Amino acid sequence: MSLAQNKKAKTLFENPILEKLTHTHAAVPISMYAIIGSILVIYGVYNQFLGTIQAIGLYCLGVLFFTFIEYAMHRFVFHMEPDTELKKNITHKFHGVHHDFPKDKSRLAMPPVVSLFLSAAFFGLFYYLMGDYAYGFGGGFLTGYAMYLGVHYIVHAYRPPKNFLKILWIHHGIHHYKTDDKAFGVSSPLWDVIFRTMP
Repeated sequence: MSLAQNKKAKTLFENPILEKLTHTHAAVPISMYAIIGSILVIYGVYNQFLGTIQAIGLYCLGVLFFTFIEYAMHRFVFHMEPDTELKKNITHKFHGVHHDFPKDKSRLAMPPVVSLFLSAAFFGLFYYLMGDYAYGFGGGFLTGYAMYLGVHYIVHAYRPPKNFLKILWIHHGIHHYKTDDKAFGVSSPLWDVIFRTMP
């Protein structure tokens, strides 16, 4: 690992407001989405849109679906072939800077302004497709995002533990430091196994 990888990343935008929005402590969105995810499920059950068993099942499916979206976004958007200037700019600003400076803790999470917009769009899509079931499924999806952020932060900020969770450190470390065309799953290697991108 080079010395540069331990330093803060360079400025991405000349506009100071845009630049400020590229930095956030991971605790902010982790807390936000854990709370919002829980509120959605509780709201659905409290208002009898969902039964308790339904809510639990949909919640678990939502978490699982998030791990798939995480894998797909990481593989096909953040690591898309930068064959045009626009794609090169997108991949670098969205993700390349993280590969260049993986220890910059202020850029380990998507800024809340952007992620709130995306999460609202996802919930709207879920509600359109599944009606009131979206409270359970969307709650699980947002909790999945909070879990991903937590895993991503601790993998980059702390030393690996001496237990079964060490696999996540190794898996993501391989993606960063050995081969960035493998190991796209962060919170789970499940989809790497299914789609044969395990290193």
